[in-house]
Order: sequence, then C-alpha cells, then structure tokens
Amino acid sequence: MVAPFSEDRFPIDLAFGSMGGPERRTEIVTLGSGKEERNQRWRRSRRRYDAGYGVKTLDELHAVTAFFEARRGPLQAFRFKDAADWKSCPPGQVISATDQRIAVGDGVETVFAIYKQYGESADAYQRRIDKPVKDTVVVAVDGVEDTNVSVNALDGEVRFETPPADGADITAGFEFDVPVRFDTDHLATSLAAFDAGELPSIPLLEVLL
Repeated sequence: MVAPFSEDRFPIDLAFGSMGGPERRTEIVTLGSGKEERNQRWRRSRRRYDAGYGVKTLDELHAVTAFFEARRGPLQAFRFKDAADWKSCPPGQVISATDQRIAVGDGVETVFAIYKQYGESADAYQRRIDKPVKDTVVVAVDGVEDTNVSVNALDGEVRFETPPADGADITAGFEFDVPVRFDTDHLATSLAAFDAGELPSIPLLEVLL
C-alpha cells in the first residue's frame, strides 16, 4: 500500500523554474446599488504551481516522469520548494529565531505549531507550516534562543523540555516546503513539441494536512 504522503521533495532544480502561487475562493455578489458583498469560502489559501516551466532538457523530463510514477500520479503527496516563499523571512535575508511569533506561553503547554504571518495589521494571515525543513528550525523565548527544543519535521510542531513561562513570546525561524500532489492523472509529454521549445504542463496542487 502506498502511503498518502512521501517526505521526498520534488527536484529542487526543476522547482526553481516553476510558476504559481496562492489561490483563494471568494464569492462576490454585485448588488443593485453597484456595491459588492464578498464572502470568503476558504479559511486557508491553497497554492497551485506548474512545474513544467523548469523542465529544459530531456533528462529533466525523464526525472519528472520517474518522480510522477513513484508517486503513482496524484495518489501520493510530497514536498515542494516554492522558490518565492520558502523560509520565515524574505528570500534574500538570513533566518533568525525571532522571525515569526508562533505562540504565547502559558506556563503549561510544551508543544506548539509553527506559523508564518503575512501582513502586519490585525487582519494579518497566519499560515500553518506543516512541513518545515529538518535542521533549519530555530526557536526563541522572549528573544533568547532556546536549544532545548525538539522539532518534528513531519508535522511542523516544536516541543520544549520545559514549558515557556506564562505570557512569554515564542518565536521561530525556519525553512519550509509546501505539501503538494500532482493535479493530473496524465503526464502528457511530446518529444516533438519539446524539441520545438514547447514546455510540458506539470500541474501541482497544495494539499491541506
């Protein structure tokens, strides 16, 4: 039986040439007055990518085909590095243990999920990070890095040996992958089209864990 998720990562060199980003589902109704009523259908955003833009050679096409077959097409989800959004800070900066506030201590809880915040206002979006990259996560309590923390890279949770104090700011820095699956049962390739400079379409869709 094939596991629902593989910790294998889509080839990084091909991921860097991909195109895509977040998607939301919003209902928009235009009233008789011309004003709009908007309703958010999804609480969380979902990302779509097309990895075909990263395929430049037949060897790369072969690598994607092998990866597709190993995942049984869309059956098994896997890790994908979004070249535009893959760590707790902007892509050109260095990760710090104070990059993202993930929780506030209560003196009892020792396990916390990892989040990345988008925006600075009260309407900022908190994105749950389910697939941090192993050995990249650093955590701080009230600005002081805590090395007595274990990180589960499978589900994105950090565990303290000692509960952070009540009211303490818990922050983290990290790299992360996006859990995705192939969004097609058919990986269509044409060698004639490829030689003519036409790229295959390799659609990927984020899965919510």
